[in-house]
Amino acid sequence: MNLRDTLRRLLVRFYARRVGGHLDHASVPKHIGVIMDGNRRWAKAAGSTTVQGHQAGGDKIEEFLGWCSETDVEVVTLWLLSTDNFDRPQEELGPLLGIIENVVSSLAADGRWRVHHVGTLDLLPSGMQSVLKEAEESTAHVVDGILVNVAIGYGGRQEIADAVRSMILDAADKGTSMEELAEHVDVDLIGKHLYTGAQPDPDLVIRTSGEQRLSGFMLWQTAHAEYYFCEVFWPAFRKVDFLRAMRDYAARHRRYGG
Repeated sequence: MNLRDTLRRLLVRFYARRVGGHLDHASVPKHIGVIMDGNRRWAKAAGSTTVQGHQAGGDKIEEFLGWCSETDVEVVTLWLLSTDNFDRPQEELGPLLGIIENVVSSLAADGRWRVHHVGTLDLLPSGMQSVLKEAEESTAHVVDGILVNVAIGYGGRQEIADAVRSMILDAADKGTSMEELAEHVDVDLIGKHLYTGAQPDPDLVIRTSGEQRLSGFMLWQTAHAEYYFCEVFWPAFRKVDFLRAMRDYAARHRRYGG
């Protein structure tokens, strides 16, 4: 590393410490959703393979959760694999699924997080289903750490469809007629059947790589969320980028239509 790079890193570290020092923890989001975008483009820019890009993105997650812990965030939803991602070539999808399994296992083994899967299990290989179930069971006792939603095999429209299906099946199990169900359907009832159930909705959604769209991420839950779009690719996302997002969120005035 040359002198210029060393000085740049020191300046960034100093700036991050300064931004973090002025952050009001009472104004931070309690639930952050993250669209971790840019692994492949980061790999291309770095002269690496696509698989190496996905691995670098996976390696960033625990560091990110550490920053969240430092700022008193309570829930984090990480979009690791969308329903659309299953259309990718098998030579990319196979290693990606393996990397995701390792990420989930690592989060569970860490002991600081409570892991919860959001998405459609039926779309996933049986081995990954087992990993997710084991991660949830082994971390169910964690009450003080961050609740980490791992969105795998996740699509926002699919979630709403699954919630409606769950609501209808639940009514059928209770002997409730469709007419009676229709009379009681409201926002709260549908919300209870979402993957996130009784969890608080995201306050802030961060998307990396410069793309400015949700791509179907938590369409129902983000109705009142704030969005922060960052140019940097996910594997290169730094603590200073995270703190800027938090500072930006704290400076906004959330009116909820008022």
